[in-house]
Amino acid sequence: MGRKRHIVVDSQGFILRALVHEANIEDRDGGLRLVKLLGQFDRLSHMWADRAYNGEITRWLASHHISLELSRPVQQPDGKRTYPRRWVVERTFAWLLRYRRMRADYEFLMSVSAAFIYVASINLLLHRLAP
Repeated sequence: MGRKRHIVVDSQGFILRALVHEANIEDRDGGLRLVKLLGQFDRLSHMWADRAYNGEITRWLASHHISLELSRPVQQPDGKRTYPRRWVVERTFAWLLRYRRMRADYEFLMSVSAAFIYVASINLLLHRLAP
C-alpha cells in the first residue's frame, strides 16, 4: 500500500492545499483532484506544474480562467537539464521531510497524513514569524 502526496504552493513555497491518495492513481488524475479543491483561491490566475500534470487538468483550469504552464527541461551549458520553477515545490517537500513524522507514512488514514502536512506547514510558518 503506497501513497502519493500532491501539494499546491504559492511562489514562496508555502502550502495552499495538500492531497494524499493511493499510489495506484496517476499523477495527472491526482492533480485534477487537487485543483478541484482550490475553489476558495479566487486570485489564483497562473500555475506552474510538472509535465506529468497534463491532460484534463489543463482544460479544467482553463475553464476556471487559470493558465497552466508545464515545465520543460532547459539545457544548461555544463550539460545538466534543469526544470524551471520545479524547485519551489521540491524545496517545500524538503522542508516537510525535516519533520520525522513526514518521512514515512505511519498513519492508517490518508486524511490524517494530509493533516500532518498542514501541521508541519503551520509549524514552518510560525517559526518564520517568530524564530
